Amino acid sequence: MYTRHNITLDEDISRELEVLAEELGEKKSNIIGKALTAYFDLLDLKIARKRLKELKNGKSRTIDAEDVWKELNL
Repeated sequence: MYTRHNITLDEDISRELEVLAEELGEKKSNIIGKALTAYFDLLDLKIARKRLKELKNGKSRTIDAEDVWKELNL
């Protein structure tokens, strides 16, 4: 399933996208989708590092899985 989005890009990025799409014979939307997937992976790593740092600094805590299961009646 796909969702249509209307986006605005910087002219330089737009030109580079056009060149890459033509060179690779791919749709621009496919290139953008792949780029966003890679970027989201990077952001996931950044968030994981942030949460680990908060845990180490005592700003957050873990919860035993058993307690979570009990709370959810699992």
